[in-house]
Amino acid sequence: MSYDDNNIFAKILRGEIPCDEVYRNEYVLAFNDIAPQAPHHILVIPTGKYVSIDDFGRNASAEELQAFYKAIDEIVEEKGLKEKGFRCIANTREHGGQEVPHYHMHILGGQPIGPMVSK
Repeated sequence: MSYDDNNIFAKILRGEIPCDEVYRNEYVLAFNDIAPQAPHHILVIPTGKYVSIDDFGRNASAEELQAFYKAIDEIVEEKGLKEKGFRCIANTREHGGQEVPHYHMHILGGQPIGPMVSK
């Protein structure tokens, strides 16, 4: 999977498509999912052009890596998800169910999330 500058998250980052923004800094944008699967369903994306979690881990700068995971911590704190818990999901490529070729982490919380994998 190669990076597609016309993917929906690239368009959101460029301001071509609006989003319900939850968090933003130089390296990260987070916004509410348009089809939430839990009371809190937030997408966290790096502002850089990374296709997947392994691409991000291999090629992102130390500042980008730190900012991404710090953003997740700040978001779950602000949303009150730390005490009871939450789930982070990064779907990766075809077998992982990735639909958008821009690395993103789903944060789901606000209720019991259920089994990790559907059978």
